[in-house]
Amino acid sequence: DVQLQAFGGGLVQAGGSLRLSCAASGVPFDDYAIGWFRQAPGKEREAVSFIKTINGSKYYSDSVKGRFTISNGNAKNTVHLQMKALKPEDTAVYYCGASEVVIPTRQSHYEFWGQGTLVTVSS
Repeated sequence: DVQLQAFGGGLVQAGGSLRLSCAASGVPFDDYAIGWFRQAPGKEREAVSFIKTINGSKYYSDSVKGRFTISNGNAKNTVHLQMKALKPEDTAVYYCGASEVVIPTRQSHYEFWGQGTLVTVSS
């Protein structure tokens, strides 16, 4: 049974930081990429970042590059998304997902999803 749980969202002022975490069970990390997507009100879900444990490859969307960092956690099967220099436009529900696709940058590439965690950045 595959389960992903995203947590760590909250309210933060512009310029602040938050760390999101995704805890996965039933997912072999060597075979899957773990990715983060976000969906703002009235907008489509968009890719933010992913990491592949097997080769260490990482991806960041242009909108977060240089501000967000994805990493494997010390706890087994956990991925963190460290978000810095947050902007009001980062406000969204953030979801983590698991994908077997080689370069999983689309929502359709993901087989499994966790529930979202809300990030609100005030100006």
